[in-house]
This record gives sequence, C-alpha cells and structure tokens, in this order.
Amino acid sequence: MSKPSAEKRYRQSLKRREINRSWRKKLHTAEKSLLERLGTEKPQEATTELHQVSRLLTRAASRKVIHKKKASRKIGRLSKRLAKSTAKSA
Repeated sequence: MSKPSAEKRYRQSLKRREINRSWRKKLHTAEKSLLERLGTEKPQEATTELHQVSRLLTRAASRKVIHKKKASRKIGRLSKRLAKSTAKSA
C-alpha cells in the first residue's frame, strides 16, 4: 500500500500529462498549417499564421510544456523559412 501523498502525486502527473499532450498536439497542428501556408502564394496569410504559431510556442515554453530555447529555435527557423519563401515569390 502506497502513501496518500504518492497517490496524489500520481493523479496529478496523469492530469499534467494529458494537458501537456494537448498542448503538444496544438503546437504540432499549428506548425503543420503554417508549413502548408508557406507553399501557397499568399505571404500575408503566412505572416499572420507565423505570429499565431510564435505566440503558441512562447506560451507553451512559459508553461514549461517545451523548453524555452526550443521554442526560440523553432520560431527562428520558421521565420527564416517564411522570409525565404516570400523572397522567392516576390
């Protein structure tokens, strides 16, 4: 028989796991939609999409779902790709 505090920590970890999973899923789908937008010829929509993705990444980093340097690295790489695609289309 385990201690009540250990049982509570286990319950809490299960809740956190589900919350983190949903955050990661949100991030993944947002990044995916941005990358799909980069393929189109509409740079304005891709720019607004990048803004939304960067907000999501920053919030996820502040909630410790992902590391803050990972969020920064992803934002930098995505903005670099956006700049490259807009330069190519212009």
